[in-house]
Amino acid sequence: MPISRIAIGGPGEASHPDALRAALAEFVSMLIFVFAGEGSGMAFSKLTNGGSTTPAGLIAAALAHAFALFVAVSVGANISGGHVNPAVTFGAFIGGNITLLRGILYWIAQLLGSVVACLLLKIATGGLETSAFSLSSDVSVWNALVFEIVMTFGLVYTVYATAIDPKKGNLGVIAPIAIGFIVGANILAGGAFDGASMNPAVSFGPAVVSWTWTSHWVYWLGPLIGGDRRDRLRHRLHWTEYPSELPTTDY
Repeated sequence: MPISRIAIGGPGEASHPDALRAALAEFVSMLIFVFAGEGSGMAFSKLTNGGSTTPAGLIAAALAHAFALFVAVSVGANISGGHVNPAVTFGAFIGGNITLLRGILYWIAQLLGSVVACLLLKIATGGLETSAFSLSSDVSVWNALVFEIVMTFGLVYTVYATAIDPKKGNLGVIAPIAIGFIVGANILAGGAFDGASMNPAVSFGPAVVSWTWTSHWVYWLGPLIGGDRRDRLRHRLHWTEYPSELPTTDY
């Protein structure tokens, strides 16, 4: 990756109205996504007396996350680009689509959105646990790391191919549903092994509220590596250069 593609951003960018609106959009989108995704697991567990780890629970989680992400990306797309994932933001920064300062704003908003969503769930459910992501008993951290790298690569590749690549054509219309579908499919593939996070913020909120940090680093390192691999593959395929910054509009 050419170092010239990386942009730090001007000193006033962090307080620019467009950047603040975009960060707020990321906060709201993440809150919507985590509240529905994490909440569906809590609801299924309550209805089945702890049956969220059954095949039916896995399918329910995949559907809930796919639907919720479709909505979350849709509502934020024209304001922030609809990242709803620190790994997507990291990939956008590495690819020269977003400045470092705006990326930091997005990360803060995404992490806060996830934490607030989990706090609201804990309050609304009368104190039910917001379960942190964890590895299955026969899965090592290295197995989980590979899962997270590959699944996040697929997710971020889909984001760029359908939402950002200038050669996408009419694919941009279906970008949110394509992004939701790949997340749902990856949960079906990896959910039984490590929970299939693909998103550091989604893992961060439940970990903070439940204060459970076992193997938490896997859910950061894996997605960030997966997001970076996507950018390197793009260069090998000689894709058209992306715009210097993701589009943003007023509310």
